[in-house]
Amino acid sequence: MLQTLSVRVLPSVAAQSAELRKYVAKELGVKLSDVTSVRIRKRSIDARQRTVFVNLTLDVYLNEQPPVVDFASVEYPDVSNCPPVVVVGAGPGGLFAALRLIELGRRPIVVERGKDVHERRKDIARISREHIVDSESNYSFGEGGAGAYSDGKLFTRSKKRGNVDKVLRVFCQHGASTDILVDAHPHIGTDRLPRIIERMRQQIKACGGEVHFGCRVDSFVMHDADTVVGVRTADGREFMGPVILATGHSARDVYRYLAASGIEVEAKGIAVGVRLEHPAHLIDQLQYHNREGRGKYLPAAEYSYVAQSGGRGVYSFCMCPGGVVVPAASGAEQLVVNGMSPSTRNTAWSNSGMVVETRVEDLSGELKPFLAEAMADDAFAATHAGMFDEANPLRMMYFQEALERACWLQGGCRQTAPAQRMNDFVRRKLSAELPSTSYSPGVVASPLHFWMPKFVATRLSEGFQIFGQRSRGFLTNEAMMIAAETRTSAPLRILRDSETLCHIRVKGLYPCGEGAGYAGGIVSAAVDGERCAEACVAQV
Repeated sequence: MLQTLSVRVLPSVAAQSAELRKYVAKELGVKLSDVTSVRIRKRSIDARQRTVFVNLTLDVYLNEQPPVVDFASVEYPDVSNCPPVVVVGAGPGGLFAALRLIELGRRPIVVERGKDVHERRKDIARISREHIVDSESNYSFGEGGAGAYSDGKLFTRSKKRGNVDKVLRVFCQHGASTDILVDAHPHIGTDRLPRIIERMRQQIKACGGEVHFGCRVDSFVMHDADTVVGVRTADGREFMGPVILATGHSARDVYRYLAASGIEVEAKGIAVGVRLEHPAHLIDQLQYHNREGRGKYLPAAEYSYVAQSGGRGVYSFCMCPGGVVVPAASGAEQLVVNGMSPSTRNTAWSNSGMVVETRVEDLSGELKPFLAEAMADDAFAATHAGMFDEANPLRMMYFQEALERACWLQGGCRQTAPAQRMNDFVRRKLSAELPSTSYSPGVVASPLHFWMPKFVATRLSEGFQIFGQRSRGFLTNEAMMIAAETRTSAPLRILRDSETLCHIRVKGLYPCGEGAGYAGGIVSAAVDGERCAEACVAQV
């Protein structure tokens, strides 16, 4: 007999299957021998009070065995002789679009500018070791996209947009732990994601699809002026078929091509700021209300903060407990930071993006002095004509580039990141020395309060003070700000019809995922990839 049970237990009970069986037997009033299996269906941590509890939803099997398979697998048919669809980009949006196309009887041709997920490792290592950024193979470009070497966070609020549970099941089918089907804030881990992504690629190819690496798409193949019928790569190859464009939020050359070609895009707001790094033990102490930290049975603690300052949101973003800060530039004269965690989340540090909401109208308002200073540099000004043109859809991207270049200059024209202790920043004081950090290219003391846009610095300072009041000990000089976090989302949106998901004017073009401005993370990009595949098949 199967019974579903919701319980609230201590972490030691939730973490030990034998203890959990005893608890369930007592709760149900049955003999322990009657409880043949207990499967956790949902799990979340309640750390609001001094005593931490774990909320569990359980499937309890009494005097019968549970099914062997814990989730339904997706069947992928052979599509070798089916009509092709070109998928540009092998990030989560592109990969899930390709897999969904196979389900629907189409042959995906995945075209990726970067390298496969294992070859990318060598180029990523060079960023830290030699401060060299390969513009085609980095933390943003290559198989798996920006998500491949990230924490692998799978939490999303976009459940109304598509089948989130199915996306998680597909990850499990390709090697992810079934814990992601259970946890309230699931994650895979940067150490496990590459192998899962590789298996997805193998699945695509086994079904007759194609995956091409080192193929940067430079233009579309057009029929007349309003229909995309394929793509043309930098080496002159052409791949024909309707196009799902899933290039990610860092493919700025694609944005420039779209704007120059008259394919409608519009500027959109983003959030920018820093990576804030604390000792992981300190965050554990604060979040679990315990001087001993997380103890034996709890995971590295997470946090989420949000406040308002000067009419704009200030909030934590992409929190990585037990993680590291990484260099995420994708081209020359850029310094960008991001965060990631291994599956165990067991490093000595915890970090998150701490960012300030910026809107397009701010470029003509409070951000204008910073942009004017950036445009005083002849080299920058020569490539950013239209910075102050309110009709230019690339304006927010120009702001990103200006801030990333300022960080690069502050870091000594290397990937050494400008940094400042948290409380020193609030007190507007240069840090005489910096704490240890996970950021492997190194950090240099810098007055972030002075040179960052006043619009951002003032609001970050006010936000930190609010967060420090809410959680005593969070605002501390043990924490360090590392600049700059700029790629929280795409700086523009590629316009598409809300029903057909096709571009509003150009037929055969399906803007997809985070890079098109319609997603904000691995799962939402994957969901949007599936939706674009379905829309494409429905219309072709």
